[in-house]
Formats: sequence, C-alpha cells, structure tokens
Amino acid sequence: MSASTIPLTERPAWKALAAHHQTIHGTHLRELFAADPKRGERLTAEAAGIFLDYSKNRITDETVKLLIQLAEESGLKDRAAAMFRGDKINITENRAVLHVALRAPKGSSIIVDGVDVVPQVHDVLDRMSEFANRVRSGEWKGYTGKPIRNVVNIGIGGSDLGPVMAYEALKHYSKRELTFRFVSNVDGTDFHEATRDLDPEETLVIVSSKTFTTQETMTNAHTARTWALHTLKHQAAIARHFVAVSTNAAEVTKFGIDTANMFGFWDWVGGRYSMDSAIGLSTMLAVGPEGFREMLAGFHEMDEHFRTAPLGQNLPVLMALLNIWYTNFFDAATVAVLPYDQYLKRFPAYLQQLTMESNGKSVTLDGQSVSYQTAPIYWGEPGTNGQHSFYQLIHQGTKLIPCDFLAFAKSLNPLGRHHDLLMANVFAQAEALAFGKTAEQVKAEGVASPLIPHKTFEGNRPSNTLLMDKLTPAIVGKLVALYEHSVFVQGVIWNIDSFDQWGVELGKVLAQKIAPELEGEAEPALAHDSSTNNLIRRYRGRK
Repeated sequence: MSASTIPLTERPAWKALAAHHQTIHGTHLRELFAADPKRGERLTAEAAGIFLDYSKNRITDETVKLLIQLAEESGLKDRAAAMFRGDKINITENRAVLHVALRAPKGSSIIVDGVDVVPQVHDVLDRMSEFANRVRSGEWKGYTGKPIRNVVNIGIGGSDLGPVMAYEALKHYSKRELTFRFVSNVDGTDFHEATRDLDPEETLVIVSSKTFTTQETMTNAHTARTWALHTLKHQAAIARHFVAVSTNAAEVTKFGIDTANMFGFWDWVGGRYSMDSAIGLSTMLAVGPEGFREMLAGFHEMDEHFRTAPLGQNLPVLMALLNIWYTNFFDAATVAVLPYDQYLKRFPAYLQQLTMESNGKSVTLDGQSVSYQTAPIYWGEPGTNGQHSFYQLIHQGTKLIPCDFLAFAKSLNPLGRHHDLLMANVFAQAEALAFGKTAEQVKAEGVASPLIPHKTFEGNRPSNTLLMDKLTPAIVGKLVALYEHSVFVQGVIWNIDSFDQWGVELGKVLAQKIAPELEGEAEPALAHDSSTNNLIRRYRGRK
C-alpha cells in the first residue's frame, strides 16, 4: 500500500504531528521569538513578487518538517503533476481540472482527450480582445448608433464573484468612461438597482452561463432583455446589446444573441476557477486586453512557482500546510483574510466560494466519511474597517482565528500620510495578535486592578503577512493563483475532491419544485414537511 492510500489519520506524519502538537500547543509566540532572535527573518518565503512572513505562527522547524512530510505522504507531487498534465482528477464528474491552461502562454501544450487545448484558449482570448477593443474604442455601436457606455454582467457564483472582485481590484486601471454593474441575485432588487439609471441604448449586457439554463442567471437575462426592448423596440437590437459567455449555441441563438459574439469555455474549467476565462470578459472590457493578459501572466508565474518550487519554499504549499495545522490540530474553525487595500474589498467574498465550495466536503475521494475537519470558514473585510468591527473577537475572544494580512508597500492613490498609517496598522495588528500584553505590563502602566484582566491581551494568535510592492493586474493574478493552489494542496491532504460541488444542487432542485407551488392561482396539493407546507401557505396568503 502506497503512503497516499493510507487513511490520513493513519499516516506516520499525521501521528507524529498529533504527538508534536501535544508538546508545543501551549508554547507562546513570545517564547519562540525569544529563543530565536532571527525567527522573523528566517521563517519567510518569497516568490513571484509576494513576500510571505509566516514567523508569527505557532510552529517550530519540527512542525514545518512534519507538515511537509505529511504533504509528501499524501502524494502531493504526483497529484499536482496529474492536474498540470490534464488527468481527470475531478473523479465524480470525470473531468480534467485545467484552470492552469487558461493562462498558459502561446506555444505551450496541454493535452486533454488527445487535443491540445492551449490553442483553443488563445483563440477565445484573441476573439475577446478584438471585441473588447471595438467596445472600448467606440467602434462597436448599439442599435441606435450610440457607443457603449455601460456594461452589465449577469451571472452567479463563479460567473459573478470573480468578475466583481477583479473589477473592484483593478478599478484603478479601468476605463473610467465605462460604467460597470453586476447582477447575480434573483432578487428583483438586484437587477432594478443595477439598471435604474442606465440607458439601454448605451448598455451592453454580458450573460454568463455555460449551459445558458442557470435559473437565476437566465431569469435576470430575460428581465434584461425585456428592459432593453422596452426602449429599443426591435428584436434585432438584442444582437447589438447582448453577448454571451456560454457553450450552448442553440439557446444563445434562441435568445437573440449572435453566436459570433458568444465566447466559450470548457468543462475542465470549474466556475469558481473561471475568472481568467471568457467569464472575465467584463474584466477585459474594464482594463483592456493588455491589462487582462498582464493578469494572466501573473497567474502563470504563480502556477510555475507552485509546480517547480521545493515544498519548503513553496508559497501555496506553506499556506495550505498552516491551514491544515490549525484546522486539524488546533480545531480552528475559520480563517480571516484581511486585505489592507480598499481595492481588494471583494477579495474575501471571492475566496469564500473558492475555498468553501472546493473543500466543503465530508467524504473522501472513494466515498468514505471523513473522520477529521475539512475546509475552515473564510471571511474578512478590508483594512482598518475590520479593526473597528470584529478584531475585538480575534484579539480577546475565545476562538482561535488564524489571519492572513495582505498589504502593499506602495499606494495606488498616495495621499498625505494615509498609506504610512495604513501600513502601521498592518504591522501593529500582527504584532499585537502574536505577542499581546501581559497582566504585568498592564499593571506597570498604572491601570487599576479591577481593569487589568480587561486590558490584558493573551496574544499567541497566529497570522501570515503577505507583503507586495503594489496592486497590479499581475499581482491580482498571482494572489488568486496562490489561493487556488493552496486550496488544491489542502484537498489533496484531506483526500477529497476539491473540484465538484454537489452540495449546491439539492436546494436548487427543490426550488424548481416549489416555485410553481408559489405561483399558481389554485391552492396546490403540498407534499413537503409540515414546516415547508406551512411556510408556502403563509407566503401564498400574503404575497
């Protein structure tokens, strides 16, 4: 039996980590730093323009050695090679997992079912580029001859969270003459507020749905069609104001979209891994083809680092192993992602789908129930906003919450001393979390005895600090790829399928059944549980 086929908790490294945890879990970061004056310089790694300081973690060299051993025993290198090769590692859907092909440079080769997919990727990219240039230059006109000034992206899940995050992250580089709006929620308020001040004559709608049958997306798309035709009047106008990111040519044509303006992608691209595919058309319209390709180059640089770097210097591997350490040995339930750059305000929300839809699984690849925790809950807010919100709990609460601080040496909008103050807060928060303040220190400050417990900080709260030069399209690509590969590493160790998402299906199926029961005039015969039946009846009686 190979090591990777041994159940996780039976692997030698896992058992050694469990014993090791017993010996060091009570050791304070104050002690670790005092014993090793160079710790803060030593426990760092740097690649692709990202400097990772992981010294403020509750680890020793032995911890790192054992975690790397666990990755090796889990067959990480072979599994990563299989992904990059195009093997069908998404076993429940019998699919390859090749988001890395979306940013592979021209001239490289990745074979899926006997076909080199890289030329296909670049064909779509070239078509996207040509279309984006026409829209951005004003050459592409709407039905009444007006240039496009507004872009509305309609999608959900990966067809929305990635584009929204990328647009906000790269707004500094965007074409400011264009207004971008994003509609995902089937709640009519989302569509209404996104379009209420837009002129359909100057608006381009991107409908992003691989199958062109996704209920929420197509409900919003048909509402957008009605909204546009109310002003434009003629069915032929749809082809000048709507484009599709889809593979279903028949449904796209039926909707009224010219298939020449249909941009496809492939079943080896998972939704939450698709922001650098045609799903990123809104991103390319915002920052231009050159900016989009710079982002792709950033993705690829991190891909190559992950593929080739030794495990002990590999940024995605180190971050993944630290998550394993806290999730499985310290019982930490969440990870806080704290970007100290306002442009990254949607990055934590994007990571929520990437991490929790990927690794929120409770069975192994062979269908057995897991006996250990898998994906932690990801959450966060940008910068100092979070400090005046939930940091109280991180500092003095009863829960252990590892933190990722994301920060940049240079501001894209330098203003007085703002950036120095922002960065001072990054470094201060990480320091305060790690070292805290003892009761003796509080007492020495002259604090009255009754208040000393309230002003004491336990510390020993772990964090990573990721420091970069400045936020660019390339860095956005690198950051996303960093977390993508970290998610993959964790999934390999937990022996789960990080690339399916059956958990989102059941509620959608039941909603399809319930919707007609809410809409008809006659009282339907209900066959749900008593709670659901009662809620349906109350809704029908009051709507």
